[in-house]
Amino acid sequence: MAILSDYEEQQYQKKPSPSPSKPFNASFDPSNPLGFLEKVFEFVAKESDLFKIDSLVNDVTAVLRMVKDKVAAEEKKKKVMDQVVPPPPPPQLAKKVVVEEDVVMEDNTEIQSKDEDKKNGRRAPNTGNGLDMDNYSWGQSLQDVNISVPVPSGTKSRFIVCEIKKNHIKVGLKGQPPVLDGELFNAVKVDGCFWSLEDQKSISIMLTKQNQMDWWKFLVKGEPEIDTQKVEPESSKLSDLDPETRSSIEKMMFDQRQKHMGLPTSDEMQKQDLLKKFMAEHPQMDFSRAKMN
Repeated sequence: MAILSDYEEQQYQKKPSPSPSKPFNASFDPSNPLGFLEKVFEFVAKESDLFKIDSLVNDVTAVLRMVKDKVAAEEKKKKVMDQVVPPPPPPQLAKKVVVEEDVVMEDNTEIQSKDEDKKNGRRAPNTGNGLDMDNYSWGQSLQDVNISVPVPSGTKSRFIVCEIKKNHIKVGLKGQPPVLDGELFNAVKVDGCFWSLEDQKSISIMLTKQNQMDWWKFLVKGEPEIDTQKVEPESSKLSDLDPETRSSIEKMMFDQRQKHMGLPTSDEMQKQDLLKKFMAEHPQMDFSRAKMN
């Protein structure tokens, strides 16, 4: 597990200098962003001991993945805002009754949907496919789980407690009750998990799922479940996957929809087709008592 904020704080403690910062001069060419990053890494390698750390590649990869997820979340939020339709002009008096009936029908449908969620004990996921709790919020993709825990402004990383195990997580401030302390919905890859302190006012945590084919219904045991049928995976994420993984995920999503509608899954449909083909090839056999498991 990589802890970026602790590393940064230790570096400043190890290398006191009369100058609080070192100048870095480089021009950014939008057509060659990798060239700019190369200059940045050369500067960091020259002015610090960052490249002597064994976990450097994993740490940098984790940071890039978090930045990518943040950019994707912002783009998704922007698309949602762009799709907001302005309210239509007031209808004519003659159509007032019809419009009000439509509104009542929509309201009743929404109320029924909410009542069904309450009855099943599930909640609709937030825009990040997770849930917003009182003291923290979380979201997820098929590969990762992202958690945001607000802390008092000016909090230092040395005051933070963040313990991530394969099936358990504990997050909070030293000397205070933990904000998060419980068993995770599913196992995570501890080496692929890390946390950082964002602007000294929130803890950002990324967990890498071991099983990257399922959506989590909750973060830790005891909190409300989300309705995974209402999770909205980003198509851009699927396009980034290799063909085999993408095919498996699309199959899983199809099977989830079929089960939700009470219809056979892809495996069950395949078995039915094989049975029909076998029956057609052997009409002399009696299949009246045949059962398909």
